[in-house]
Amino acid sequence: MSVKLIAEIAQAHNGSLATAHRYIDALATTGIDAIKFQTHIAEAESSIYEPFRIKFSKQDKTRFDYWKRMEFSLEQWISLKQHCDDVGLEFMSSPFSNAAVDLLEQVGINTYKIGSGEVNNFLLLEKIAQTGKPIILSSGMSSFEELDKTVAFLKSKQVEFSILQCTTSYPTKPEQYGLNVIQELKSRYHVSVGFSDHSAKIETCIAVVALGAEILEFHAVFSKNDFGPDVTSSLTIDEIKTLSEAVRNIEKAQTYPVDKSDNSKFSELKSIFEKSLAINKDLQSGHIIQFSDLEAKKPTNKGIPASNFETIIGKQIIKNMKQWDFLTIDDIK
Repeated sequence: MSVKLIAEIAQAHNGSLATAHRYIDALATTGIDAIKFQTHIAEAESSIYEPFRIKFSKQDKTRFDYWKRMEFSLEQWISLKQHCDDVGLEFMSSPFSNAAVDLLEQVGINTYKIGSGEVNNFLLLEKIAQTGKPIILSSGMSSFEELDKTVAFLKSKQVEFSILQCTTSYPTKPEQYGLNVIQELKSRYHVSVGFSDHSAKIETCIAVVALGAEILEFHAVFSKNDFGPDVTSSLTIDEIKTLSEAVRNIEKAQTYPVDKSDNSKFSELKSIFEKSLAINKDLQSGHIIQFSDLEAKKPTNKGIPASNFETIIGKQIIKNMKQWDFLTIDDIK
């Protein structure tokens, strides 16, 4: 089976539809299989409390404002998907809210990609499970203990899924690649395994394929001088690396096995990326909570964890709540 090559545009378009289309045309000449975007709906996925991972933008006062600027309309997403179809590439996207899943279902999508910060977002995973479509799961901030729970959840929902080794560090250094984890994931979960790259080095991608990766995802950018949070961890369209450089870095990477059992160093990042439950519509006191009432928003410490959503279904709200309010244990009985 050939390796599935996925080039991620993500936010490299910087909110410009024209630039997004330019990326599709450029990537269509590279021999990849799929183009991946990120579908952001700021009000559904985030809040004014979310801090910047990298404060790169002077035009965005908050990270919420940045996500707002990255949004496309349904019609614009449809045009991007059609463009991918026209050039023979699969259109993919990572949703960061249940609302984004609803949008992507209207656009038309075959496979959902789940970012590292959403591995514990069982609310989102349940929403995607209800579509019956397969999932590609990045594991950047998850320990094996957490992945075990997510894998069990997906299996209980009869979801077809793959797992990508990923390091949530931008850019990733050779001693952080975690090349050893590829085989560990295969042995532990017996599913298709791949690699999501943030190293910005071609040799890394060559190495992981040699180690058995069946899916390879990497960020794409026109220039390393471009604007955006992922530029330093992206590959240019025509980037070429010499074999000697590749050998040196692959050899160095193989001397640094990563302990996937300990994710304590990601505590701060997890508090940024992971989410709390929120209400997706105005609700009156006495309302009985249903799955359709819930959304998951950043950050993780503003309400009930999204992974606990099943314990909230059927509970009664004891006060009036506004759309997008975080849901805390004090709001229910």
